[in-house]
Amino acid sequence: MVTTAQETETRGMLASLLEANTDKLLTCVHCGLCLPACPTYRQLGNENDSPRGRIYLMRGVVEGKLGLGETFTSHIDLCLGCRGCETVCPSGVPYGHLLEAARAEVAKDKLARGSSSEALLRFVLNEVFTRPWLLRSALALARWFRDSGFARALFRANLVRGRARFAMALLLASRSRLGKSRRKPPVNRNAESATRVALLRGCVMEGLFRETNRATERVLARNGCELIQANGQMCCGALHAHAGHLDVARQLARRNISAFLESGADRIIVNAAGCGAAMKEYGGLLADDPLFADRAREFAAKVRDVSEFLVEAGIHVPGGRIERLVAYDAPCHLIHAQRITQAPVDLLRAIPGVTLVPLRGFESCCGGAGIYNLQHPQLSADILSDKIASIKQSGADTVASANPGCIMQIGAGLLMDGIEVDVVHPIDLLDSAYGE
Repeated sequence: MVTTAQETETRGMLASLLEANTDKLLTCVHCGLCLPACPTYRQLGNENDSPRGRIYLMRGVVEGKLGLGETFTSHIDLCLGCRGCETVCPSGVPYGHLLEAARAEVAKDKLARGSSSEALLRFVLNEVFTRPWLLRSALALARWFRDSGFARALFRANLVRGRARFAMALLLASRSRLGKSRRKPPVNRNAESATRVALLRGCVMEGLFRETNRATERVLARNGCELIQANGQMCCGALHAHAGHLDVARQLARRNISAFLESGADRIIVNAAGCGAAMKEYGGLLADDPLFADRAREFAAKVRDVSEFLVEAGIHVPGGRIERLVAYDAPCHLIHAQRITQAPVDLLRAIPGVTLVPLRGFESCCGGAGIYNLQHPQLSADILSDKIASIKQSGADTVASANPGCIMQIGAGLLMDGIEVDVVHPIDLLDSAYGE
């Protein structure tokens, strides 16, 4: 077999990852438990579109049995990266990390072949998301369009079709269904004994879900925390890592580690599941960095999802009531990557008036997966349709999910189907119950 220098480099990178995980990867018993847990396998029924199948493809490249090309690229691209397979894998295969390494090579190969979509993605992630002023400006424009009424008017008039229509539904779904609040965080009168917390403001969260960020700050203050600022914080790098842009993800991680550790925070609070998962894994991302390896582990040990933190500390009982039938949908990177299963449910149960109703498939991906819904619209829509059917079956009037991408994906699906169900972050419900 004739191999190119690029393929040799690819095999070298993947081989190093295989060697680092030899015990876990090579003890796979091929049990197939990952198959029913994989959304793409359930939809397509193709072994190559399962976690087990994709690992075979990666090993094929490493061992020189398979070259980079359309076959390898297409099956790696179709993976949602939900990591549901990791939860059920008896061998503990670190599939998410292997997927990121494979995508790093796929991204390089696409760019070398002149892929315009890869060039655009690289520009957005590496040029826009790494420049806070530019990202703020872009999201401010999107927020204005959403809130001006133009987006809703265009959507209702059915003047846009296809991907553009769904993209507009995603934007509309990011608007708070609980209304804006001008309340400020209460003054903590026991500052000396308070836990010092710094909130990751995030990119999409601060740009499109800023009401949820302010609600998070009020809830933390109401629960006895001292809010401090981590100046200089950046995008968490999750989207970059998922797209295979690992070098940029590491650059962003270093900036965040410095900003948050220098802030003196006891805990780093995150209200977006994907961001929290990425930040908790900075230790692995920077394991080979002599200057940041120890600091990355120190940083990761301080990161807490907001529900995780509040349940650990004990939630201050709200004085108000929220009369809603709520179905909880677990974000993939909360339940599968962070392995947080109970805390968001306990948070919702702490809200007077909230009645939790079962949601079939609550642990399964909604098909959002970052920008997967725009890259693979049909498969994403097929996966989403299962979620929408479950929501209708539940009888809920509200869906609670702790990740902006999930809120937008599910909310867009409900909008497209004309279903009147609110999709909100759990922290918004808790904040509303605290009231004035």
